[in-house]
Amino acid sequence: MALPEIRLLQAAVALAKELNYSRAAARLRIEQSTLSKRIVELESQIDLRLFVRNHQTVELTEAGRHFVEEARNAILHAERAVADAKAAMQGADEVLHIGRSVYADPYLVTAIQSIELPLFPGLKVKLWRNFSPELARMVATGNLDLALVLGIPDSPSLSFLSVTESIGYIALPKNDAKAGSVELRLEDLRAHDWILPAPHINPYITEMIQAAASAKNIVAPDSHTFTTAEEASALVLAHKGAAFLTRESAWRISSNEIAIRPLAEERLKLVTSLATRSDDKKRLTSEFVRAVGRKLVKAQHPQQQGTALAC
Repeated sequence: MALPEIRLLQAAVALAKELNYSRAAARLRIEQSTLSKRIVELESQIDLRLFVRNHQTVELTEAGRHFVEEARNAILHAERAVADAKAAMQGADEVLHIGRSVYADPYLVTAIQSIELPLFPGLKVKLWRNFSPELARMVATGNLDLALVLGIPDSPSLSFLSVTESIGYIALPKNDAKAGSVELRLEDLRAHDWILPAPHINPYITEMIQAAASAKNIVAPDSHTFTTAEEASALVLAHKGAAFLTRESAWRISSNEIAIRPLAEERLKLVTSLATRSDDKKRLTSEFVRAVGRKLVKAQHPQQQGTALAC
């Protein structure tokens, strides 16, 4: 049996992520009819039903769930192969594939990119950008060597080097009564709709916020979710709500209409870590992790106390 082409694997992965033909087609920048044809071609080629669909919904079959998981890895390995080949053409002796959270402090990313290892003078660092849970999964499966992640719980398959601990920020309408506060606590937000990171961004962080609220018997009147800071901004204004954001995201949407205030909640501080696979014994990986530790201990970013909460 011939193996499916990458374009067919990409179609399945996109549809599995969105569970909607229109959104999946937009993600791939193709027509919806083209996506539909690729899914039919793929299922016919491998003789498996991957999706159950009608006019309203799309669902993965059990076979589809297993297929998509491996298809995602196959796509990542193909992309990594191309990146490694290009790096070799540019004279790199070794390539480290490092993930960075979409919401990682830019200083930390710059610090990691600037690492030089005397034992590996031809080292090239290739950065991959994604949400923290997906980056952690990619490290665990070997698609990435390391990843800078935020708010990822302990896992037997991963080892973590703690890099920073940081607070979060709240975005409010500028005319809100609480907007004049120096800092905010969850109690201050009882009367507001809560605007939270979507679960796929980082379910662990969303659960942390909900657990902290539950411990204080706080129930928001309503809640909404966002994927981008710009979506959060629109929701804040539409619902006169309070959005839970990283420092970088919060200050990006600060405006004449949006006020940004620090969230003073010990339980909601977030650790940024460098994640590696627990069974990775490569000298290159261990040397790089040690170098990151030395660099970040010696030169802490002056703004790091206010970096991130969620995502």
